[in-house]
Amino acid sequence: MSGIPKISSVAGGVRITVRVMPRSARAGISGVRGDSLVVRVTDPPIDSRANIGVCRILAKRLGVARGQVTIDSGQKSREKVVRVEGVSREEALSALDFR
Repeated sequence: MSGIPKISSVAGGVRITVRVMPRSARAGISGVRGDSLVVRVTDPPIDSRANIGVCRILAKRLGVARGQVTIDSGQKSREKVVRVEGVSREEALSALDFR
């Protein structure tokens, strides 16, 4: 992966800037575009299914419960800010292979 995504420390967790690629052939984290973490989901952007997929992928990768990952802004946009409770910025960078 090239570059480092924008990951900000907040009270109790972190906020990650994410670029979502819905309807991808495979789901997962596929790099960085600008300062956004690129997350590919197989789900379409209908009825928040892509948002749920993003939260599921990040929760699994960061080792937290699905309920600890929420979309702070950008619910209807490809550019999102995702909040993850219970991890520090350093833990997030390490889990996302940016250390």
